[in-house]
Amino acid sequence: MSSISLSLRSYAPRSVWSLIGTLFLFLGAWVMVFPFIWMVSSSLKPTDEVYDANFSIIPRTFKGFENYYEVLFNQPYLIYLMNSFLVCCGILIVQLLTAVPAAYALAKLKFRGSSILFGTVIAALTIPINVTSIPIYVALAKTGLLDTYLAMMLPFFISVFAIFLFRQFFRGFPDSIIDAARVDGFSEMEIILRLVLPSAVPAIAAFSVFSFVAHWNDLYWPLIVVTSQDKMTATLSMMQYQSDFDTDYGRTFASATVVTAPMVIAFLFARRLFIRGITMTGVKG
Repeated sequence: MSSISLSLRSYAPRSVWSLIGTLFLFLGAWVMVFPFIWMVSSSLKPTDEVYDANFSIIPRTFKGFENYYEVLFNQPYLIYLMNSFLVCCGILIVQLLTAVPAAYALAKLKFRGSSILFGTVIAALTIPINVTSIPIYVALAKTGLLDTYLAMMLPFFISVFAIFLFRQFFRGFPDSIIDAARVDGFSEMEIILRLVLPSAVPAIAAFSVFSFVAHWNDLYWPLIVVTSQDKMTATLSMMQYQSDFDTDYGRTFASATVVTAPMVIAFLFARRLFIRGITMTGVKG
């Protein structure tokens, strides 16, 4: 009996801490999910009810059909989605083409100054796009490239985050396999394409999610360089419902919901590769 009572006393604190941990995680999850619930709820309401003092998740006056119909059918929304998709895909492709060879060189090739170059990559991670936006905008304006797809993509072609992420992943690739491939006559590009890259699918998937979500949701840069409606991205199209004197919040939230939905769906399909990629790149020294 004494041993049973001791085990119960030792189990009780663990169960209490487990309950506290579960409640803490639930609170954190609610804090993260609530803005999305508010967004979807507001997209179903008229404008005057969105910021009513008596807030409720369930709309008292349902205007979901009108709001979503305006967003999806009373404007060229498929063009906006296509623009976002083209910009995100273009950026991602060039980022992979530039980051993978650079990361491989930093991880596996021995050359003078590699530590300095890697330190430069780490330092560049701290520089936001806002710092370089003015000189880039001036350069695009002088070359006549404003209001083009290239203008929306150009500042993001080189991703130092991708170089850092892939470098961490490539450091775990066995040197013996690379040395054997060199003995067999493989060039460095063949080693990357035929040996290293197939093993890096989780890291590529993880970075693809980061890149696609970041540039799909980007409002700052398209707002600066895009001036015509046919070049608008899906995120930028939300600004059409806002003005200095009147803002249609119901349709703005409906547009935000439609913009968010593809990224949520894409993440649900790619979440396993994403988690695996982050885990495998995070443990490399």
